[in-house]
Amino acid sequence: MANLKDISRQIKSVKNTQKTTKAMKLVSSAKLRRTRELSEQAKSYALKINDILSDIANRVGKIQDDENINRAFVPNETPETIDVVFVTADKGLCGGFNTATIKAVRNLLEEYSNKGVTVRLRAAGRKGIDYFNFQGVDLHDSIVGLTSAPTYEGAADFISSVYEDFNNGKTDKVILVYNGFLNMLSQELRTRDLLPVSFNNVSVVEDSSMLEIEPDDDEEILNELTAKYVDFNMYYSLIDSLAAEHSARMQAMDVATKNAKEKVDNLTVEFNKARQAAITTELIEIISGVESMK
Repeated sequence: MANLKDISRQIKSVKNTQKTTKAMKLVSSAKLRRTRELSEQAKSYALKINDILSDIANRVGKIQDDENINRAFVPNETPETIDVVFVTADKGLCGGFNTATIKAVRNLLEEYSNKGVTVRLRAAGRKGIDYFNFQGVDLHDSIVGLTSAPTYEGAADFISSVYEDFNNGKTDKVILVYNGFLNMLSQELRTRDLLPVSFNNVSVVEDSSMLEIEPDDDEEILNELTAKYVDFNMYYSLIDSLAAEHSARMQAMDVATKNAKEKVDNLTVEFNKARQAAITTELIEIISGVESMK
């Protein structure tokens, strides 16, 4: 059995850890509230721009022939090269938050590679970058710091080369992967085809339209709107992922705090047992000494 000094030192150490995890939980909780407000605002805008783009794309697609239609709106079931853009956190201590995203990216990489498709990985977030670098997997592009403090300008700058390569025919498909915020207790892994744009689920009224498009301007309007759609969806994924990260860290720190308390309780019981054993030993030695003097 460990001596009293060692057990006392362990109790003090675990209590200090408990204070740290509790403080981290409170910090994550405060950050989550702020990020959720921003995420809800960004989500409303993202949904609206997606609806508008889908409506316009559907209408323009009907008046363009197969050779001239914008490739951002042509489904491609047999891509040769795809970009997988994924978002992870810059920091750890958030449970399986990063692991879920990394696992999804690995599955996509394996699935498309088995089909003979070239997969290019573009990573935002230190944890994902470190993992794939350690595994010896080449990253086509990467950025650190953006996931911790997302900005629209930073998101647009990071995703601009992705849209450029797709527009120029270097890639045939763009997939976005991130772990999004579902509620205070859970996160949801989100994998979506960013390009080509899908508008299969959008219902369009034939005799009405949100915008009137002149034939000479349709290509320019679609290009600008598609670029805005890509930029903002990238930005929203960063905000949504950050909210999910704070949620996951808050839960992880809550569990760690409870585990630390349980550990302190167990160590306290062990300390009391050790102290009682020490007292009993001393009494036995005293009684034995008295008896030997008789």
